[in-house]
Amino acid sequence: MLTGCIDGFRGANVQIDLSPATPVQARIGAAPMGTELPANMHFKLYAVQEGTTERLFEIARFEVHRIVDVTSPCFIDVGEHVPYPGIHVTAFESRIDADTGISDPANPPATASERDQELAATARVRTQYIAALGGDNGLRAVTSASPATYPAVASDCHGPSNQIPPPSCSDNESNQRRLALCQAAWNADKDLWEGTDRVLTSPLHGVTRGMVLNPMTPITGAPVGGAQFFVDNALDNIDAYAIYFQADGLDPPGMDVPGTQLYFGRPTMPTRGVSHVHLVSPLNPALTAEMAVFADLGEDDVHF
Repeated sequence: MLTGCIDGFRGANVQIDLSPATPVQARIGAAPMGTELPANMHFKLYAVQEGTTERLFEIARFEVHRIVDVTSPCFIDVGEHVPYPGIHVTAFESRIDADTGISDPANPPATASERDQELAATARVRTQYIAALGGDNGLRAVTSASPATYPAVASDCHGPSNQIPPPSCSDNESNQRRLALCQAAWNADKDLWEGTDRVLTSPLHGVTRGMVLNPMTPITGAPVGGAQFFVDNALDNIDAYAIYFQADGLDPPGMDVPGTQLYFGRPTMPTRGVSHVHLVSPLNPALTAEMAVFADLGEDDVHF
């Protein structure tokens, strides 16, 4: 029998609570409003080592999105369990109405079955939930980052085969074309993120790292928040951490340009191997974030 050693993971775990005021990225195709950032932006988390020269190195990259974006051409239903694969979710209620013949669940036709009445009522509840989830007080997801974009949206339901049908097109042919084009875009980039209202922590594509802090979420009223990253660097001997935001595609080949600093903070002395970092924004001192760094997991003495 042969025996040997297996090296453990020598990286680190970074857990971060981003303030509710952390800028969210604008909806696809929309101009930024208020403190929003353009949709084609991303955030970078840097570790800082100080010395004769200051050294920054990127340890994670992420985006911040509304958990649902009704303006995304690929905010669709997917899977064997859904009645209309590929339908744009904003058209779900109207398609249910058309199929059940119920335009007002409070006054359904005498011939409407109990099941159809339930479908029509549930579709309206879903529409209300989506409005709450994506609204000003809705959930914000911390996600994987990608510079990829979706194909163009066609001008009508019978547009070119390489363009996504408009959201209002809910016929089966349009749904199938939309599904195929969206899945092709996702297959081309594993990090292109698209959320769904069906399972909030399981996006249609990409990775959800967690949520921006929200002390009172819509629908349930419960607080949520916290995101985490497992990074390859052990993060030993780090003097500070910083978060920057930057437009996609601005890094010259072979170079890393940080962008605009949003947060900066220095770690406290480790307690049981865990460093705490209070991050403050130089742009707005009232904008803060809290971070815990579990450094060098290969030497981890902390029991979770």
